[in-house]
Amino acid sequence: MSTTAAVVVYGATGHTGRFIVAELQRRGFTTIVSGRNAAQLEALAAEWPGVEPRPATVDDPASLDRALAGAAAVVNAAGPFAVTGGPVVEAALRAGIPYVDVAAEIEANVAMFADHADAAREAGVPVVPAMAFYGGLGDLLATAVMGEWTSADIAHVAYGLDSWHPTPGTREAGQVSHDRRAGRRVRFADGSLQYHDDKPWEQEWPFPAPLGRRTVIGEFTMADVVTLPSHLAVPEVRTYMTVEAAGDLAGENTPAPEPVDDLGRSDQTFLVDVLLAAGGVERRATARGQDIYAITAPLAVEAVDRILTGRTRTTGVASAGAMFDAADFLRALSPYLSIEFSH
Repeated sequence: MSTTAAVVVYGATGHTGRFIVAELQRRGFTTIVSGRNAAQLEALAAEWPGVEPRPATVDDPASLDRALAGAAAVVNAAGPFAVTGGPVVEAALRAGIPYVDVAAEIEANVAMFADHADAAREAGVPVVPAMAFYGGLGDLLATAVMGEWTSADIAHVAYGLDSWHPTPGTREAGQVSHDRRAGRRVRFADGSLQYHDDKPWEQEWPFPAPLGRRTVIGEFTMADVVTLPSHLAVPEVRTYMTVEAAGDLAGENTPAPEPVDDLGRSDQTFLVDVLLAAGGVERRATARGQDIYAITAPLAVEAVDRILTGRTRTTGVASAGAMFDAADFLRALSPYLSIEFSH
């Protein structure tokens, strides 16, 4: 597609932000790159013809307004989202344009629903948080799996990552999230988020081939505990992570991801296994792909494309599965993901 309506990427010089800029350019979107470092923005804009740099900081609302002036939408890729989410979405609502972010932080996603739902609904502006590998992809898979079911007893989202080389942004956001909940852990059970001090445990998870049965960390809680229950009648959501990936994330000396192909992707492979159960019946969906940061770009840009072309189901603050036709959205990701359903 080609469009003259510009999309702003806030946090464009970050690891995920660069993937998003590249995906927007690939799809023919006019792109504005924004963030706090003017020199880095100028350098990034020089890599792409027609990309405009507009520096802005979250503690200067006027600079955000200038960055979003005349734009059609904004994608916030700048963590920690506990710091950037509120100011950027408020600027989007002032401008009357859609907002999409790629936040994996549980508390930041909770705050987006709690603090901005009324204003977004009154403005008639779509706001889609967690439109990323964590939160968005699992929500799309679970929504598609749910199908005609009106409720389920439990949803499991198991992450089979062969490794996890976290970016500096991931580490910083994780520390902010950890500090916000005073080191406590969180689960979604009995229809609500529950903060607790229980120790994590290990168990086996039967991933589909070729990954097979693997040891995972139970209640390795991700943004899915916010996105799924925001619109699906599921009183319990459990998320899991392979022990290898959890160990990489915890390791202080684990290096950042290194590109291995022309797209800038790392050699990390992933499998997201979503299992819903209701009345003794199970349904499953599995997505396979490469590089959790890279796959976030087509997720976020596909969301922007659908919003700007009117392919949405609601307005205001909504997760991916509530905002879009989940099955159709997943089909659009076929160049990037291999997806299988088992009912």
